[in-house]
Amino acid sequence: MALIIRSSAIHAAGCYSTTAVRRGTRVAEYTGPRLSKDEADASNEESPITYLFGLGDGTVVIDGHCMAMFINHSCDPNCETEEIKGRVWIRAIRKIEPGEEITYDYCLYDGGDDEATCNCGAKSCRGTMYSPEEIRRRKAAARRAEKKKATKRRTRTKAIPIPRKPEVVEEEDAA
Repeated sequence: MALIIRSSAIHAAGCYSTTAVRRGTRVAEYTGPRLSKDEADASNEESPITYLFGLGDGTVVIDGHCMAMFINHSCDPNCETEEIKGRVWIRAIRKIEPGEEITYDYCLYDGGDDEATCNCGAKSCRGTMYSPEEIRRRKAAARRAEKKKATKRRTRTKAIPIPRKPEVVEEEDAA
């Protein structure tokens, strides 16, 4: 099996297979320097695009410098990732045809305010690269914030006008 990088309708460049790939085949390994999440965040603070892959609980990430970094997200992927003894493999979950773009579901769980918009074009596209669990968490947080905001609006005190003292006009003596 050979992989090539070329233009992708999903996002800039993508990774494609030049031969048929059987289900269960390891397509690529995600490799690169391993950093703490804090180190990765600091080194990529100004980068609009990152190729970070969280290991285990996400405290360690791989800063992708490999063919696998060009594998794009899809909500209807043909591959999935598996972590085996600290290594990350991209494995086919169905037969992949020659010339087909290799994809997996990123299932993002960290991204601050970034919407992580998905461009996969799948019929089942959820519109974001965040995992379904992260989508639920973000919606719940948004509902809590809106509820807190609404409560604040209702409990806001109204300004009460302070009455002015009547002006005293002294009358002149008519004498």
